Formats: sequence, structure tokens, C-alpha cells
Amino acid sequence: MEEKGVSFLEKYARTEMWPTIFCPGCGNGIILSNTFRALEDLHIELDDVVFVSGIGCSSRLPGYIHADGLHTTHGRAIAFATGIKAVNSDLQVIVFTGDGDCAGIGGNHFMHGARRNIDLTVIMVNNFNYGMTGGQSAPTTPRGSITATTPYSNIEHPFDMCDLAISIGAPFVARCVASKPKETIAIIKRGMQKKGFSFIEFLSPCVTNYGRRNKLGSIKKLWDWYDEHTISIEQYNSDLSKADKEQILQNNGKMKLGVFQDIDKPEFFEEYTKILQQLQNE
Repeated sequence: MEEKGVSFLEKYARTEMWPTIFCPGCGNGIILSNTFRALEDLHIELDDVVFVSGIGCSSRLPGYIHADGLHTTHGRAIAFATGIKAVNSDLQVIVFTGDGDCAGIGGNHFMHGARRNIDLTVIMVNNFNYGMTGGQSAPTTPRGSITATTPYSNIEHPFDMCDLAISIGAPFVARCVASKPKETIAIIKRGMQKKGFSFIEFLSPCVTNYGRRNKLGSIKKLWDWYDEHTISIEQYNSDLSKADKEQILQNNGKMKLGVFQDIDKPEFFEEYTKILQQLQNE
């Protein structure tokens, strides 16, 4: 509910920081708004939340939020967030990171944060390139795409970060697209409520760099591209044959959307606290 005399936007956003640096059509504003809605629905107070980010377009998000935050070095957001949880494990820690920040420069921190099962909600904004630094190829850039460093098309095989998170054992893994707010708010809420490492990948448009270079320079073209290149996990898990599934994901280049993993497992600092208590009682 809105506080008396304070609008929803004023409650969560540092409006004095506006206008944002984000390009028209960028999905970061939608992701920020969806995060606010999730916090509101869960009645989580901003005094109980810390936002952490690295370097990149999406990593500027904590600066627009009325809450404590850390804007850290490139690729190190999860490492800093782990330190926050070590000091105060009761805090809700949300990490905003990009595909270059998380999958590239911070890939090792991502893997070990998930392996240790640190209680973090990691929201990776995937716009298929290093959007802030000139549109270079990233670990998630689709094959055949044009970027600043792959002007004749990308020949590398991209990471599927959700598959990687599942294989490491992250308790909550999901992918959504910024154009579907109802589904994404529900997924963010589930990720925040999960005890342990929650990983949410957001497919988000970069109109200026990736979109322009790949002839998707309008937001409508990008939304249409997402509709054509994604499939819900429910549809994928329906009565399709194995051959049909492979054709959908490989020949058509479609990415699955939805919640891929939701399990319970011991969280790192809960286990660590138990060990300390045992030592104190001896």
C-alpha cells in the first residue's frame, strides 16, 4: 500500500536522480518497476534490503532506489553481496547484474555463489552484448549476431546461464522476458522468497547497440523478436516429441521461459551458524 502523501514511485525510487541514463526502449526501467512491485506485494521494507551491482547499464539500477546499495567493480557484485550476507544474514540482498558482468567478467563468482548456495536474489539482465561500453560481444550473444567485435557475425556458442545455474545446483532458476510484467513479477517474488541462491535471467532489449546492429532498432521489432524466439516451459514440456523439442530449441533458436528449478537445500550461512553454535557449546 502507498504511504500517506507518498506515491508508489516516490516510495521506492530516487526521483531526484531522474532522468535515468537508460536509452528509450531499454528494458531496465521495466525490470526496476517489476522489482518494486514484487517488494510491495511481499511487504518487504526497504530498510531490510540491500541492492548490489557491478558495472554495466543494468548495474546502475541501485542508484535509483531509496535503499542501501553498493555499486561495485566489474564482475564482483556477487562477491560483495556475499560479504554483506556474512555480516548480516537477515538482510534481503538483491544483485542486479548484466550478461557481461555476470557471465563474462564475473562468471567465476557466479558459479561459486551458486555452488555455496549463498542466500541472494541475482537478477541478470541479458541484452546479448556489453551495452554500456560500445556493444561488444558477450558470452550470451546469439550465434550469427552482429556486435562491435563480431562485425561479420558471432561464431561463438553462447552460454545458457540458466542451464549452468541448474547444473551447479542453484535452488531457484528462472528466465523471463521484460515484455511480460505479470509473469516476471510473480517470478521475482518467488526468487525473493526462496532461501538460498536464486537466479533470474531477464531477456531485455538493447535498442541502441544490439538492436540497431541486428536491424531490430525499434522496440516493436525487438518485442516481436522475443515472441518469435521464446517458448514457455509449459509449452515445451507438453506433448512434443524429443525431435520436436530439439528442433524448437536448436533449428529455430528458441529460448525457454519460466521457472526451471525450485528446490530446497541448506543455505551456506545457516550451516555456518550451526557450526559456530556447536563450537560455542563445546
